[in-house]
Amino acid sequence: MKGVQVTTAARLHLGFLDLTGDLGRRFGSIGLAIDAFETCVELREASRFETAGEDRERAAHLAVRIAESLGLDARIMLTVSKAIPAHAGFGSGTQLALAIASALRRFAGLPIDVRADARLLDRGVRSGVGAALFERGGLAVDAGRGSNTDIPPVVARVDFPDDWRVILILDPYMEGAHGEAEKRAFAGLPCLPAEASNEICRRALMQILPGAAEWDLAAFGEGVTKVQEIVGDHFAPAQGGGRFASAAVGSAAARLKALGARGIGQSSWGPTGFAFASDSEEAEYLVRQVKAECEPAVDIRICNAQARGAEIRQVEHVSIH
Repeated sequence: MKGVQVTTAARLHLGFLDLTGDLGRRFGSIGLAIDAFETCVELREASRFETAGEDRERAAHLAVRIAESLGLDARIMLTVSKAIPAHAGFGSGTQLALAIASALRRFAGLPIDVRADARLLDRGVRSGVGAALFERGGLAVDAGRGSNTDIPPVVARVDFPDDWRVILILDPYMEGAHGEAEKRAFAGLPCLPAEASNEICRRALMQILPGAAEWDLAAFGEGVTKVQEIVGDHFAPAQGGGRFASAAVGSAAARLKALGARGIGQSSWGPTGFAFASDSEEAEYLVRQVKAECEPAVDIRICNAQARGAEIRQVEHVSIH
């Protein structure tokens, strides 16, 4: 029986642009698609609605919601054969939601409409990069929410240098803030000074984006690190007082920085930290050094940026795991 398969990659959130909103727009985000983890959704016709695989409860809720909204037949078998780790800073919820919506659209013969699905599934409340990276991958910047915004518009996208490597620092024993806890954390934060937002935007426009476009890791890394320092200090009261939610991740990140890694930071609410290296050889050297010194619970791995968006394809036989 024919089916549809959608595969989409994780993303890193490199920082917000403006958390104050005194110019009429709030948030704004910098995001990078990475190939370290992926979500794979498989769909086929069935006699009734069924789900299997990972994250079944959330997947079922999303599928029913999108099917009802689009007036689609929900007699399907939905399998999540792979899932991006949840609440770790990888944008798992947005990628799962958009993957299921796109699979349902393709299965029903409807055109793919990522922005409409993001709006319908509330996946652009603060950031538009999740939808943008689902569509095209790469390094993207959205302009946040204004008074008439449905999904934050993407205002820049750059292909990430092929040789550069991303170093991830994972703490499998922690989860980043999410759901109601995340809402409370945002509500309890002080106002970010305009001067801080000015500096973040300047770094994004004059270092991060051109650094990636011209393969200038020094400029890119300096910009990312500075943005992360500003945003990390702002979020510190909501995550234990430090720039990193996980002290173990923060310690490993500091060691990577001392060894010469660039662009040190934490993705979203963490606990995942990240750094960048110029090529695979440098990345492997850095990881060897830090693994020998960091806490055993911390997992450090190397990945690449993802240059393309989600893969949506028809399959003859969908495997059920």
